[in-house]
Amino acid sequence: MSNSSSISEFLLLTFTGTRHLQLLHFWLFLGIYLTALVGNGLISTAIACDQRLHTPMYFFLLNLALLDLGSISTTVPKAMANTLWDTRTISYTACVVQVFLFAFLLSTEFYFLTVMSYDRYAAICKPLHYGTLLGSRACATVAAAAWDTGVLNAVLHTANTFSLPLCRGNTVEQFFCEIPHILKLSCSYSYLGNLSVMTFSVFFFVGCFVFIVLLCVQIFRAVLRMLSAQG
Repeated sequence: MSNSSSISEFLLLTFTGTRHLQLLHFWLFLGIYLTALVGNGLISTAIACDQRLHTPMYFFLLNLALLDLGSISTTVPKAMANTLWDTRTISYTACVVQVFLFAFLLSTEFYFLTVMSYDRYAAICKPLHYGTLLGSRACATVAAAAWDTGVLNAVLHTANTFSLPLCRGNTVEQFFCEIPHILKLSCSYSYLGNLSVMTFSVFFFVGCFVFIVLLCVQIFRAVLRMLSAQG
């Protein structure tokens, strides 16, 4: 038995113990990673360089592309390095950073998806007020709120996860540090004691999802009321 103060590293899940299959996984992950880098990099470059794309929709899309780059860069490179060098270790500090960044980027990305749905709602259902509802200041404020909310969510989850004593070893049954698998290593995890953090996350994600669905319904209703050619 060990506690969190004595853990200096975690052991991540390996896909296979066969060397040629490990190399196959490496090249597969490398292809996926490079595709994501090129795709999101081209989107970001096009939006940044083309003045015609400096609109609210493409501004939010730029943020989403950067978040996608960050999300895949948080987990995949370490998995590729472990596969290539036939190891499975990650330091305690690196694991904490990985948990924080993944939670931060994922929650911020979900928030931006919600904002982008509102952007399309305003453009289609309230076109005359679009410039007022989503001006440059409004876009900057919404984007800042998205990033701040992501930081808050990540801080809460990271602090909650690593404040618990870990006494069930240091083997994480995932190829990156993921909160549910780290919590399985805790000997004193209480769902009741962590209800506030769970409630915040559930309220956040469910609220965003419901908001997106309602906006999509309004968009479809507005489109169906248009004349066929205009629709």
